[in-house]
Amino acid sequence: MANPLVGIFRVKELRERIIFTALMLVVFRVGAVLPIPGINVQELNAYFLSQANSGNAIVDYLDFFAGGAFSNFSVFMLGIMPYISMSIIMQLLIIVFPRLKKISQEEGGRKKIQSYQRMGTIVVSLIQSFAVTQYAQSISRSVENLLSMNIVPFTLIAMLTVTTGTMFLMWIGEQITQRGIGNGISLLIFAGIVARLPQALWELMQRVRSGDLNLVFVIVVFVMFVAVVALVVFEQQGQRKIQVNYAKRVVGRRMYGAQNTYIPFKINPSGVIPVIFASSILTFPLQIASTIGGNVPWLAAVSNVLTPRGPLYNVLYVILIIFFAYFYTQVSLNPIEIAKNIRENGGSIPGIRSERIEEYLTKILNRIVLPGSLYLALIAVIPTFIQWAFNFPSSISYLMGGTSLLILVGVDLDTMSQVEGLLKMHHHEGLTRKGRLRGRNL
Repeated sequence: MANPLVGIFRVKELRERIIFTALMLVVFRVGAVLPIPGINVQELNAYFLSQANSGNAIVDYLDFFAGGAFSNFSVFMLGIMPYISMSIIMQLLIIVFPRLKKISQEEGGRKKIQSYQRMGTIVVSLIQSFAVTQYAQSISRSVENLLSMNIVPFTLIAMLTVTTGTMFLMWIGEQITQRGIGNGISLLIFAGIVARLPQALWELMQRVRSGDLNLVFVIVVFVMFVAVVALVVFEQQGQRKIQVNYAKRVVGRRMYGAQNTYIPFKINPSGVIPVIFASSILTFPLQIASTIGGNVPWLAAVSNVLTPRGPLYNVLYVILIIFFAYFYTQVSLNPIEIAKNIRENGGSIPGIRSERIEEYLTKILNRIVLPGSLYLALIAVIPTFIQWAFNFPSSISYLMGGTSLLILVGVDLDTMSQVEGLLKMHHHEGLTRKGRLRGRNL
């Protein structure tokens, strides 16, 4: 009775939400292995099996975010990344164009922005799906029976199928957010990473048995893995508390007494959002360059330069993570709005004059975000270090460090915090006896 895991399934609302989320994730995994029309699956598997020894860093990288759906040429091979890319573009457009910002602040404006974002996702998906068809054609030059139909109908059907798959994934993510547990979009990425872990561990064991990898190096990497997980949890839970004092005030005929509270500024206010955004921005040109590069020489050169193992890619990755950490923090924690709310409610920060609250909050946020973003960037480039130092295959290193750890830990903490909140609401014990899980909006 006192077991919180038993309590989860004793609460009807929570039980229904968990079952609904699990069913939606099952649909996602089924679609990840369902090939698009016109692809000979046996020939495709034989081709990627022949490429396994030499390794294909770009395919492994795209598979990482699609949960293995890219190498299967499935209906979900683009994953949810086109939607994330379009959401980044839309947030930037809202800041650049005052008209869009005004629309977003109007009544019903959020639905209009979401409709624009969905239409933009279709455009991005069509562009990426066309690049995928070109990649399939380049493979068909070395594999005779890969395509079972002519080029033109295959291109049209594949673009329609893959774009529809991405829009369906977007719908699944929204349904999970509304009727399930956790943030739907983040959970889809989470499920894709977890689904590839067993295969990666099996491949790791096979390489150790064959002598391709030193067992000592594998143990060292696993120790690093555990240490990074602990550090990520510690960093995700850390926060800086800004004390705020409220004076006595009269509302109607009632007088409210003075109270002291605080504003919790997290060390990493944006969570794993900068990592996901930076990966999405780099995935878009990388996929187009790598899939069409066989036909266009300059795109082939871009693909070689932007390889996930290359220095330029990792430098851009770090810069984008820092940029989106600042960008998303300013969007979600606007010091001007926070200071305005404090003054309107008769609050004050000890030792800070009222007109300088914005300046003080901005200074604190900048001091917090910089080390937090550098920490994110450091963890995100761990896979590259593992590949370089220990000669690990990219399919394993992507899943055992860096981005995958940040996403897995961040999404897990957010989902657990929601579960704990529902348990407390129904007068059950939380998942943890000491402390409280602090979730973040992913």
